[in-house]
Amino acid sequence: MSPEFRFLTLLRLLANDPAARGLQDDAAVLDVGGSRLILTSDTMVEGVHHLASDPPADIGWKLAAVNLSDLAAKGARPVGCLLNYALSGDDAWDAAFLEGLGEALGRHAMPLLGGDTVKMPQGSARSYSLTAVGEASGPVPARSGAQAGDRLYLTGPVGDAGAGLDLLRSNPAASGPLVEAYRRPRPRLAEGALLAGQVHAMMDVSDGLLIDAMRMAQASGLAVTIDHVPLSPALELVSGGGTAAQIAAARAGDDYELLFAMPSSAKPPVRAIPVGSFSPGSGLTLMIDGTSVPLPDRLGWEHG
Repeated sequence: MSPEFRFLTLLRLLANDPAARGLQDDAAVLDVGGSRLILTSDTMVEGVHHLASDPPADIGWKLAAVNLSDLAAKGARPVGCLLNYALSGDDAWDAAFLEGLGEALGRHAMPLLGGDTVKMPQGSARSYSLTAVGEASGPVPARSGAQAGDRLYLTGPVGDAGAGLDLLRSNPAASGPLVEAYRRPRPRLAEGALLAGQVHAMMDVSDGLLIDAMRMAQASGLAVTIDHVPLSPALELVSGGGTAAQIAAARAGDDYELLFAMPSSAKPPVRAIPVGSFSPGSGLTLMIDGTSVPLPDRLGWEHG
C-alpha cells in the first residue's frame, strides 16, 4: 500500500459529503440551486511533475490543462479558476509562467477569479496549484459506472508524453511532437461534452492507461482487460512499437486522453480507439498481439 493510498484512506473519513463522491473520482460534483458545479484541484511541484529545465510558459499551460482535463472527464464547461502560487524570486520566470497560464485559460474560456501567493524559503522547489470550477448541463459520469460487457475506449494514443519526458531527460534541448505532448497536453473538453451523456464511466488518463483502467474497474466492481495499446506514429518511430514499447506506453503518465466505458453495441460519438473490455470479477489483464503478458511491477504513476 503506497503512502498516497494510506493518506487518502484517512482523508475519506473527512470527505463524507455526497459531493466528494468518496474521493473516488476526478472531481467533486456539487449541487447548487439548479446548477451542478464540478470542482477539481491539481498541484504541480518542480522535480516531481515537471523538470526544472522546462520553460515556465509551458509549465503554466500545463497547470491549466491538467485541471481542464478533469473538467473534460465530467463533460463540464469551464466557469473559472483559482491560482495558488509560490513566488520563485525570479520576476521574469514568474511573468513567463503567467503568460503560458493565460494562453491556456484564454483558449479554453476559463477566467482566473483569484487565489493566493506565498514566498517559499530560498532553495525550495517551485510549487503551484490551480482549482478549477466547471458547470455540467447534463449527466456527470463517474469512474464507477462501467458495466460488465462494456468496451473501453481512449480518445487518442498513449505514451507520447512519457517518451517526451525521457527525451528531455537525456537531451534538454530535445523538441518535436513527443516533447510537445509532455509539455503542452490538450484537454479533451469538446469530446467530454459529447461523451458525457452516453458513457457508463469516464475519467482522464493522467497516471497511465494500466493504473487508470484498473482504478475504473475497481470503482465499478469489475475486472478489466486491456487488449490494445494505441501508439502514435511519432512514438512508433522512436520506440519500434514492440511489446516493451507498448508496455512502457501503457504505464506512462501525462497523456490526458479520456478513458471511457460504453456498451459494446454503441458507437462513440467522437473519434475513439477501443482498448479493452470489462467483465465480472476483479483484476487487470494485459494482452499484446492477442497474447496475455505479465503485468509490469509498476502500473503507472503513484506518489510514494
